[in-house]
Amino acid sequence: MLPSSANAAVRVDRLTKVFNGFTAVDAVSFEVRRGEIFGFLGPNGAGKTTTIKMLAGLLLPTSGGGTVSGFDILTQTEAIKRRVGYMSQSFSLYGDLTVEENITFFSGLNGVPAARRAERREWVLEMAGLTERHRRLTRELPLGWKQRLALGCAVLHEPPLLFLDEPTSGVDPLSRRKFWDLIYTLTDEGITAFVSTHYMEEAEYCHRLALMNRGKLIALDTPAALRAGMREPILEVRTDNGPQTVEALRGQPDIVETAMFGRAVHLAVSDSRRALATIPALLESRGVTVQSIEEIAPSLEDVFVSLIRAEGGAVIG
Repeated sequence: MLPSSANAAVRVDRLTKVFNGFTAVDAVSFEVRRGEIFGFLGPNGAGKTTTIKMLAGLLLPTSGGGTVSGFDILTQTEAIKRRVGYMSQSFSLYGDLTVEENITFFSGLNGVPAARRAERREWVLEMAGLTERHRRLTRELPLGWKQRLALGCAVLHEPPLLFLDEPTSGVDPLSRRKFWDLIYTLTDEGITAFVSTHYMEEAEYCHRLALMNRGKLIALDTPAALRAGMREPILEVRTDNGPQTVEALRGQPDIVETAMFGRAVHLAVSDSRRALATIPALLESRGVTVQSIEEIAPSLEDVFVSLIRAEGGAVIG
């Protein structure tokens, strides 16, 4: 059993969900502290969305249990729904309604008191940058604005806890940055944010990170601590042909993992000194010109690839 914590916004103990014999979430235990941005990461099929749906009161666990904002996820799901905001990975607003009409609809759906609705409407419009566009059909908005509107509608009822399931999927980098500025604003006001994402640069914005793979929780710590715990050294190689570099080095002695990283190639190696000495000659013999090679601090992407590989890899398909 997890130790009880009065500062926990979310607390789960051996949370499990099985669908027709398939274990989507496998005995997961963790706590989310009040006021933190808790990142929930993992490849497709890792169990992230299923976990979030159980915590948000949308899906009952097969076994295990826990609390969200002090309410039991097995017996008090309706109370949980009133106390959380939820933004799904698929766009959740109505495209044939205007911006203002969506806000009005979700104000009623989320039980915003009538006396507060005008104030909350103005807050959402200002927060999302849509004050001058409140009469536009929602389907006509650029995706970044749609997502900011969806975030605003998810917190109309001022919940203490916000679940965001891949909220910036498909959004351009500038819009993602603006979206995260809004998340920081909300957490500065005391809201707890539970965020799943595929973007490693977004993981850096979180106070702590949980990594899921094949339904299991395989890592939980701060971004800095996860990077510090990387087991293999990382080399960054820059050449005149990245894909050819990957092919030439894959499976070579001392090389544990090869991956493109922008225009460079990142290598997880067992012995950095030996690899630094042998890789340039090996690549030159394959017709690849080495521009630079150096040992670097691991990125979160390097860390997660290493951890997932150690757990047998991600689910394929």
